[in-house]
Amino acid sequence: MTMLTLYGTKGSGSAAIEAALARAGLAFTGVDAASWNPGPGHEALLQVNPLGQIPTLVLADGTVLTESAAILIHLGLTVAPGLLLPAEASERARAVRGLVYIAANCYAAISVIDYPERWCEPCDDDMKARIRAGTRARLHEHWRVFADQFSIGFEAANPGALELLAAVVSKWSGTRPMLQAERPTFHAQLLRVEQHPEVAAVFQRHWP
Repeated sequence: MTMLTLYGTKGSGSAAIEAALARAGLAFTGVDAASWNPGPGHEALLQVNPLGQIPTLVLADGTVLTESAAILIHLGLTVAPGLLLPAEASERARAVRGLVYIAANCYAAISVIDYPERWCEPCDDDMKARIRAGTRARLHEHWRVFADQFSIGFEAANPGALELLAAVVSKWSGTRPMLQAERPTFHAQLLRVEQHPEVAAVFQRHWP
């Protein structure tokens, strides 16, 4: 391999990784792959990530990275200091905490909303609807807490890994309208992240 290979698809979490790679000036080969889109890309993805989850990033030496937060932390630790992760230790710790918070509390809830049948047996349509409703309510509460905890120091004009992941994951399951109504200052910060020149092109490809 001569460069990075990123497995993902439009409108998915791979947008955060693409934006981070753009910010870092790192070239990559993209493979269109998703579990809901069977085909050669998904088959290739399964060879490097048996869970078939995206994003998956394969480094130039063949090392496989999965989980959005882990990919962003790795990139933040290997590119220019201060670009994707703060150079100052306490600020870097805060950013790492925020990345894992999103992965554990917000990103994880999306899987339940998308595939409630994976989390109960048996699962009829009524049960699916109840699981989705409860999970969405919990997801929105997680985002309220995130906005309250992390909006101060959120580098919207110079987005790093935390800002990029927040901007992408908050686009799902009605989170943005809720934040616009209940946390308008933080919602405005997310819009500023999307407007950054290196980020805007990525977001336009994913959400034209």
